[in-house]
Amino acid sequence: MKNGKVTEEIFARGHENITAKHKTTLEVTKDSELTPGGDCIIGVKADKSVRDLNLEIKKRIRAGNEILIKLILPDYGSDLSFRARGDRMLQLSHETDVVIRKSGYRCERTLCIHSQISAKDIDRDFVRLLRDRKTELIVRIYA
Repeated sequence: MKNGKVTEEIFARGHENITAKHKTTLEVTKDSELTPGGDCIIGVKADKSVRDLNLEIKKRIRAGNEILIKLILPDYGSDLSFRARGDRMLQLSHETDVVIRKSGYRCERTLCIHSQISAKDIDRDFVRLLRDRKTELIVRIYA
């Protein structure tokens, strides 16, 4: 823990079909392939889904705490930070996906709600780097 916060990291990879054009969500998935229609997905081959998160971070997310999320491209020295909220109704149970939402919609895939950004808000240079399968993406969650 740092400053009373619990941290979790999800490692994912880029993919040539990443467009990051969705207006209300962003997502990383354990799936290894992505069709052009998956416009909210910013990373594939994730090593964790919401179900795999540690119990303490799940507890804090469900307590309705503010969540800080940092998207990091370690090979490029690029990162992007934004805030969202947890909620007591979040199931955090999906086996393959992690979805961050601008709205208040909740389902088993939802990590947090009322996010400051969605996929379309990510800098286009950052997205361009995500279009390479060799690019590593770290999603660092602070709760």
